[in-house]
Amino acid sequence: MDSTVPLLRLQGINKSFGPVQALTDVDLDVPAAQVTALCGDNGAGKSVLIKCVAGIHEPDHGQIFWAGRPVHIRSPRDAAQLGIETVYQDLALADNLDIVQNMFLGRERLRHRLLDEDDMEKAAAATLRELGVTTVGSVRQPVASLSGGQRQSVAVAKAVMWHSKLVIMDEPTAALGVAQTAMVLDLVRALRTHGLAVLIISHNLNDVFAVADRIAVLHLGRMAVQDSVSRFDRRRVVEYMTSGRAGSAAGEPRAETGADNVPA
Repeated sequence: MDSTVPLLRLQGINKSFGPVQALTDVDLDVPAAQVTALCGDNGAGKSVLIKCVAGIHEPDHGQIFWAGRPVHIRSPRDAAQLGIETVYQDLALADNLDIVQNMFLGRERLRHRLLDEDDMEKAAAATLRELGVTTVGSVRQPVASLSGGQRQSVAVAKAVMWHSKLVIMDEPTAALGVAQTAMVLDLVRALRTHGLAVLIISHNLNDVFAVADRIAVLHLGRMAVQDSVSRFDRRRVVEYMTSGRAGSAAGEPRAETGADNVPA
């Protein structure tokens, strides 16, 4: 794939629910091997947008491109076949199962028609090790016994185990303490190091500036701006989040309306 072509490109995405217009002409580029932070106030359309990418919602209008070619994502299965995995806030882990069982839930490996426990255990341990997750004592620990940061690590490891190319993370550090947040941010960096694209939704601008390569800001269902993180500071991100606009000094990011860039 041409390195200048983003792994994921959304063009003119529209989505409404009855009379409510949730997304209007949204464009978004998510390059490979980079972390893109999707920011926006409550109700800006962030969750609707990622659910369009994850196959939960189908856009009313617009086009999705994957590695430069147009695709239709009508279900989570379609997303998974492309290499898109989503880690939602609730993590979708089963507390009564151990780490291995969670990571292979619904995708169990069989040998002679029996569960291949040894193979699954080795694969789970290897994936956690590759991602630098060292705080988990045993992959046979029940998920209920894990800390918030460890649970997030297991959910991400489960996502990347299936040859994913893009991992979407919805508020991955919400309600985590300082040490657990640092663990999750290290995990995001590890995904980037392994060549994966990461699309992360976060209200925490400290986290955004700690790991993001690019920032995109939604405001009232429209893409207000997207650019390299170096073009922003916290004040400008907040301005875009709250008003959809920012100062117009030279060198500042330019707001986007549809496919056109206009001065903010």
